Amino acid sequence: MRDTPGGVGGGGGVGDKISKSEKDQSWIPKIIKKRVCSTFVDDSFSNGALCQCGGARDAHGSVALGDYFSTAIVNHWDSAQHSSEYPTDAFGELQFAGASKRHSYFLRMSWDTPPSMVYTLMTAHWGLPAPNLVVSVVGGEGRTKVKTWVREVLRQGLVKASQSTGAWILTAGMREGVGRCVGEAVRDHATAASSVSLNKVVALGITPWGLVHNREQLVNPQGSFPAKYHVQNMNRDSCCLDNNYQAFLLVDDGSVGRRGGDTGFRAKLEDYISHQRTGIWASGSIDIPVLCMLVSGEASMLERVDLSLKNDMPWLVLAGSGGMADFLSDVLENLSSVPVVQSCNEGDGEAASSVDLKERVAERVKKHFPSEVETDKLVERALSIYQNRDMITIYHGEQEAPNDFDTVLLKALVGASKHRASVDASPYNEELKLAVTWNRVDIAKSELFNGDIQWRYDDLEDSMTDALINDKPQFVRLFTENGLNILDYLTYDRLESLYRSVADGTLLYYLLQRQLMERQGNAVAASTLSSQQASASKLDKMKRGPGMDISLFEVSGVLELLMGDVCQLFYFDALGLEQITSKRRALRRVSKLLRGDCLYRNKRCLFPWASLFIWAVLQNRSEMATFFWEMAGESVLSALSGCKILRELSKLETETENKVSMKELAQSFENLAHDVFSSCYRSNESRSFTLLIRKSPVWGGTTCLQMGMGADARLFFSNDGVQSLLSQIWWGDMKRNTEVWKLVLTFFCPFLCYTNLISFRKHEDQQLEEESKPNEDGQGRDSDSLYGTTVFSFSDIKHIEADAQDATTPRTAHLKGIPQNPRPPKRPFIVSRWRQFWFAPVTSFLGNVLMYFLFLLLFAYVLLVDFEPPPPAGPAVTEYVLYFWVFTIVCEEIRETFFLGAMSWRQRMRVYIQDVWNKCDLTAIFLFIIGLICRMFHVSYGYGRQFLCVDYMVFTLRLIHIFAIHKQLGPKIIILSKMMKDVFFFLFFLGVWLMAYGVANQALLYSYDPSLNRIFRRVFYRPYLHIFGQIPVEEMDVGKQWDMPCTHNVTLIQAGDEPCRTMYSNWLVVILLVVYLLVTNILLINLLIAMFSYTFSEVQANSDIYWKFQRYNLIVQYHSRPSLAPPFIIISHINLFIKRIIRKVPSIKIHHFVLQLRGKVANRLMTWETIQKEDFLTAQTKIQKSSDSERLKRMSLKVDGVLKLLTDTRDVDHRLRALENEMEYCSNALSWIVDTLAQGSTFKPPRPPPTQRGTSKFQSMPSHSSLHVV
Repeated sequence: MRDTPGGVGGGGGVGDKISKSEKDQSWIPKIIKKRVCSTFVDDSFSNGALCQCGGARDAHGSVALGDYFSTAIVNHWDSAQHSSEYPTDAFGELQFAGASKRHSYFLRMSWDTPPSMVYTLMTAHWGLPAPNLVVSVVGGEGRTKVKTWVREVLRQGLVKASQSTGAWILTAGMREGVGRCVGEAVRDHATAASSVSLNKVVALGITPWGLVHNREQLVNPQGSFPAKYHVQNMNRDSCCLDNNYQAFLLVDDGSVGRRGGDTGFRAKLEDYISHQRTGIWASGSIDIPVLCMLVSGEASMLERVDLSLKNDMPWLVLAGSGGMADFLSDVLENLSSVPVVQSCNEGDGEAASSVDLKERVAERVKKHFPSEVETDKLVERALSIYQNRDMITIYHGEQEAPNDFDTVLLKALVGASKHRASVDASPYNEELKLAVTWNRVDIAKSELFNGDIQWRYDDLEDSMTDALINDKPQFVRLFTENGLNILDYLTYDRLESLYRSVADGTLLYYLLQRQLMERQGNAVAASTLSSQQASASKLDKMKRGPGMDISLFEVSGVLELLMGDVCQLFYFDALGLEQITSKRRALRRVSKLLRGDCLYRNKRCLFPWASLFIWAVLQNRSEMATFFWEMAGESVLSALSGCKILRELSKLETETENKVSMKELAQSFENLAHDVFSSCYRSNESRSFTLLIRKSPVWGGTTCLQMGMGADARLFFSNDGVQSLLSQIWWGDMKRNTEVWKLVLTFFCPFLCYTNLISFRKHEDQQLEEESKPNEDGQGRDSDSLYGTTVFSFSDIKHIEADAQDATTPRTAHLKGIPQNPRPPKRPFIVSRWRQFWFAPVTSFLGNVLMYFLFLLLFAYVLLVDFEPPPPAGPAVTEYVLYFWVFTIVCEEIRETFFLGAMSWRQRMRVYIQDVWNKCDLTAIFLFIIGLICRMFHVSYGYGRQFLCVDYMVFTLRLIHIFAIHKQLGPKIIILSKMMKDVFFFLFFLGVWLMAYGVANQALLYSYDPSLNRIFRRVFYRPYLHIFGQIPVEEMDVGKQWDMPCTHNVTLIQAGDEPCRTMYSNWLVVILLVVYLLVTNILLINLLIAMFSYTFSEVQANSDIYWKFQRYNLIVQYHSRPSLAPPFIIISHINLFIKRIIRKVPSIKIHHFVLQLRGKVANRLMTWETIQKEDFLTAQTKIQKSSDSERLKRMSLKVDGVLKLLTDTRDVDHRLRALENEMEYCSNALSWIVDTLAQGSTFKPPRPPPTQRGTSKFQSMPSHSSLHVV
C-alpha cells in the first residue's frame, strides 16, 4: 500500500492520532460537497405536508419555501435542478456504539462528486488497499428475506473468493437484505483468517444519505474522529448502517427516504475503478476487473443493467434468487435455446423473427412483473440487454457448489474480456492476467497450462513482471517451467525497474534512497540509518514509484554496505567501473553515464537467477527467494550469501516483526547450505573441499568459507566436511592423530622430524593410488584433476609460491583450474621434510604459544625485578629486549591488517576492528606505548609503571583466545564469554541496591563527614565487602566498643579527623544492614547463579558449534602467519619485504583458502554441485510427501474432485432438459408434416405413417430412457 503524507491507519481515535486525522482530512469540506433541497415541490399525496424530495415542509429553508413561481410551474422534483451544493458536514471515522472497537470511515458527498477524487481519498488517505477485483452486489435491498442458498453463495462463494483475490465488495451497506448478509460473511471470514493475511476483503457501503437512520449523529462540520453511532431500526423509510463495513460513501442527492439516489454515482465509480491498474504502484498487467452481481432486484434495475452493459461492464446473475435475476436468466437461457419459427416469406423472415422475439420477451415481462404498467419500456430494455448477452453469466446457485464460485467469477470476467479483446490478442491472455492478479495458480495450471495451449514469450512477459513485483512466486515458477527464458527476460533495464518498484516505507527503500541522495550530492541521509526518521519528510518529497531514479549503482552501494567486507563490488562491470577504485571518481563516472544513453540497460543480465535472488532477499520475500535459490547455481554459496544479507539487514531493521522474520529466513538459508554441503561431502570428499575454497565470479570473488564467516554461519562451520578440511589445513602434511608432546619435543629438537617420531601423510602414494582408479568419466587420471587441486598445507602454498614464475608447473596449472599430467620436480628429502614440519599451521601455533609464554615471563620479570628508574639510570637490557619483542608484535599486527587479503584498506580496517581480540591487541599495544612514554620521565615514572602493570593483565588475558583452539577449553571459553553478559546485568542491579544502602548507611552513621575519600570508601567499597562477609560490627553497632579515636568538633572534622558515630539512629542502621545482606547474599547472588545456570545449559548444547566456528578464525590466522614467532618473526618480515617490495614476487598466500577455477573445470564442479542440490531437494520432497499432513491434503483434493464430478452431473441434467425441448419441437414439427401430407391427395403413400412404440403417433414426450434408446 502506498504511504502518502496524508495516510491514516485503521482504527484508533485517541491522543495524537486524532489530531493527525483531523489535520489530514481538514481539506475535505473545501472540495467535497453535500446537497440540500432548494425548491419545495408539493407532493400531491401528502396535502402539501411533504416535498417530492421526501422532506417535510418544516425541514426546508426559507429560500426553498419562498420560490412560489418555481413551485407553481414544476410538476416533478429533480435533484440537479432543485437542490444546491454546500460544503459537506459529515465525514471522518465512525464508531458503532456497543458493537465494535474497530473504526470505519464515512463521507457524505454529492451524487456528482468526481469518482477519481473519492477513490484517491479511500486508497491514499483512508488507507484501504487497492483492489485486485471489485464485485458490486446489486439488488436484494429492502426487508425481503434472503434465501438460504443465496446466503451460502455470499458466504462460501463470494466472500471467500474475494478474500483469496483481495477484492472490494460494494453493497448498500445497510443492516438489511443482501447488505447484512455480506457484512456478516466478511466479519466471519476476517475473524477466521490470519491477521497477517495479505489479501483482505474490503466491504464498502454506498447508500443514499437520506435513507440512513440517525444520520444526524454523523453531522459535524469539522469532521468526526470518531462519531458515535447507535444502531437501531425504527421505520421502513430508513435503515441503520452495518458495523461490519470498512467504509461508507453516503451519496446525497437532496432527497429523504428515497432509494436509488446512489445509482448514478455507483456506476461512475465502478467505471472509474475499472480503468485503474492492479498491483503495487499500479504495476499490474491489467486494469482492475469490476463485476456486477445481480441478486433478485426490482423492475427498475433493468435500466441500470442496460447502461452498465453498454459501458462493457460484465454481469453475473444469480438465477433463482427472485425478481429481476429470474427474469434475466429466463430471457437469456430460454430465448437463446428455443429456435424461432420463421415465415415462409424470406423477405419478412428477419422482421418476423424480431417480432416473435419481442412477443416472447413481453410474455416473460408479464409473467415476472404482472403489476408493472409500462411494460413496453421494460421490453425494449430487455431486448437491448439480450443484444449484449455475451457480457452476462448466469449462475445457478441452487444447483452448483458455492466453493467453485471463484472459478465462476474468473470465467465471467474472462468471457467479458474476450468480448472486448482485439482480434490480434491471444484469447487466453486476459484469463492469464486475471489468474495472476488473483494469485490463483491452481486455476492457471488446470485451465491454461495443461498442455493444450502453446504460450509465446510475449504472452508471458508482462505477467512475469506482475508476478515478480507483487510477490507471486508460484506463478514465477509456473512461467519458468512453461517456456519463459530468463536470459531473454532479465535485462539490466528490467532489473532496475524491479528495484524501482520497491514499496516505500521498507528498509530497502530507505537504503536505496540514501544511496541515491549520495549520488545526487545530498549528504544528509548518507550517514547512518538512525537518521531515517529525520529524513523521512525529505524522502516523502522525492519522486516515488516507478519513476524513482534508481540505477544499478545504488543497488551496488546497498550490497557494498551489507556485504562489502567479504565481496567485491556488484554490477560495476556492467556500469564500466571495474577499473575505478576511488568512490568519488566512480560517482562522477556513473553520473555522466546516467545522463547519456545508458546502453548497458539493453544488455542481458550476466547472472539472472543470482540477481533475482538478491532482489528477493533484500525484500525479505521468503518463498520467492527460496525458488530463485533453487534455480541459481552455486547453491551452497548462494544460501550463505542470502544468510549474510538477511542478518545484516536485521541489524538495520527497526520493526520487531520484520527483524524476526529476517532472522528466521537467514537461519533457513544457513540450514540449506549445511544440508546441501553435507550431501556433497557424502558424495565426494575431495570435490566438496574444492567447493569450499573455490573463488566465485557470481558473488564478487568470495568463497564459501569467507561468506560463511561473514554471515556468522556457525551451524555451517560445524559441518563434518568443513571441520575435516580445516583439520587437514591445520595439520598440514602431518597426520591428525599426532600427539602434542611429540610436536613439543620436535620443536626443541628439530632434527627429530627426520625420524619416525612424527608420522606424515604419504601424499605421493595417495595420488598414485587415486590415479589408478577410473573416475566417472571413464578415464584413468585423478578425479580431483577435473576440479583443481585443493591446497591443504603451507608446504603446498610455499611450493607454488616458489615456482610462481613458472607458468607450466602443474600446481600452478591446477590452481588456475587447468589440469596437467606432468609432475613438479621433487625436492630433496631433507628440504621437503623440514618444510612439511615447520610450515604446518599447528607448528606455527605451537611456536607462537611457547614464545608468548616466554614473553609473559619476560614482561613479569621486568615489572617485578628489573624495572629501573628513568634514563640515564635505566632502562635495563631485559626491558630493551621487551621493547623489541613488542615492536615485532606490532609489526605482525600491521602485516595482518594492511598486507593480507585482496580488499581495500577501508574494508581491511573494518574487518580488523570487528574482531574482539583485535581490539584487545590494540588496547594492549596502546597501553604499552603510553606506559613506555610515561616511564621515561621522572614526573610520570609512577604512572608509566601503573600503565604497564595493567597492560600485563591485558596481554595475559590474550591467552584465552590462543587456547580457543583446544577442544575442551574452547567451548568453556565460549560459555565464560556468555556469562560475562550476565555479570553486567547483575552488576547493574547490585549497583542500584549498593548505592541505595551505602548512602543511607553513611548518612545515618555520621551526621557530618566532608572527606571525599572516606565517603567513597564507606558508600561503595565497604558495602561491596559486606557481600563477602567483611562487616565492621564495632563501627556500625553502637553497642560494641569501637577503639577508633573520634571527635564531634566540626573544625577538626574538616581538618581530616575521624567523626564520631550518631547514636540515636543506630537501630535503623542495623535494620538496613540486615535487609541489605538479605537482598544481596540471598536474592541477588542466587539470581546470578540462576542466570549462570540458564546460560550454561543453553550454551552447553551449542558450545561445540560455537567452538568450531571460532576455530576457523584461529586456523586462518596461523595459516597466514610466518613460520617464526616473535621476536624472530622480524626475520620473516624482512624476507617478505625483500620478496614483495624489492623483487616484486607476487604472493599466493595473500588469497588464503582461495582457489581460482575457470573453463570446463569450473563448469564441471558447478554441475556436480547442482546434481547434489537436486538430489537433496528430491529427498526433501519425498519426506514431505510422506508426511501425514500431505497425505490428508491429497485425500482432501481427491474428495473435492469427486464432489466436483458429482456437481457436473447437474449440468448434464440441464443439457438433457434443453435436449428434451428440442425433441419436443422436432416431434411437433414432424407431426405437422405428417398431418399435412396425409390430408393432401397429390401423393398417396403405399403404407400408413409409422407410430412410436407404446404410444399413438408422437403424443408422449420422450423420457430420459427413450432418449438413450434413440
